[in-house]
Amino acid sequence: MAQRFGGKFSPTGAPSAPAPDKNSFHSKRPTKAGFRSNLLFFLPIPFLWKAFFGDPVTLILGLFAAALMLLGAWMTREGLFAQEAYEARSIARRPALPRKVIGAMLIGAGLGCGVLMSGQGSVIAAALATLATFLHLGAFGFDPLANKGVDGLDDFQTDRVAKAVDTGEAHLKAMKDAILRARDRQLEGRVDHFADTARALFRTVENDPRDLTAARKYLGIYLQGAREATVKFVDLYAQSRDAKMRADYDALLTDLDTNFASRTTALLADNHTDLNVEIEVLRERLAFENR
Repeated sequence: MAQRFGGKFSPTGAPSAPAPDKNSFHSKRPTKAGFRSNLLFFLPIPFLWKAFFGDPVTLILGLFAAALMLLGAWMTREGLFAQEAYEARSIARRPALPRKVIGAMLIGAGLGCGVLMSGQGSVIAAALATLATFLHLGAFGFDPLANKGVDGLDDFQTDRVAKAVDTGEAHLKAMKDAILRARDRQLEGRVDHFADTARALFRTVENDPRDLTAARKYLGIYLQGAREATVKFVDLYAQSRDAKMRADYDALLTDLDTNFASRTTALLADNHTDLNVEIEVLRERLAFENR
């Protein structure tokens, strides 16, 4: 289906989405999960090629090897995505599923099946499968094995912040998935820009978990409302392409972006005030001790 492109240079003269700030937190997927991990999806090709030119046993082993290796490649890529999200946060829980380790084992097992398909013995197949597993782990590393938090925080506080940010990220992902169905590049850009603004608030809360109480409604209720409004808008807009409905949704995004940015600014200002107070108290104590 054709898509309408907008912007200040388009015939309609519609304003383009605001450009994200250079210091904003982009929602793009990680670059290190790109080229190297995508190469893994090409590994099963030789086994598939040979499988369809052999006997039934060769066919079964070849298909099984390809399935294991494709699943391993997908798990590896998802593991890299999870690691990128983990590294981007100041407070994060370790991935519940060690995807990269599982991906390494699956690719090793797939290679072992491929070796058996070529007529080699089980000992050689097991040795090469083990070698492939360790080479995979050497190339892509292990999954994060520990929760990441801020010094001085107990596990309960760290877990509260991590859960709140996970909830907010889930709402943003649902908004992004929904707006793609509208096939409107301008609105996609607006949602991306709002996601960057919301993630700036996430990072502020992670850097000072005391802000969670003041920002909890934004990470939960407001983002949930934005997600539900986006889903309903897309369902109706896909049928009617109503310009007024689109303008109302665009105005909602503007309000959300402004309010989230204001909340982030307010929290940063409060943190700065708290820091000034702590510095002043410390200076007074030092002055008193030196008398």
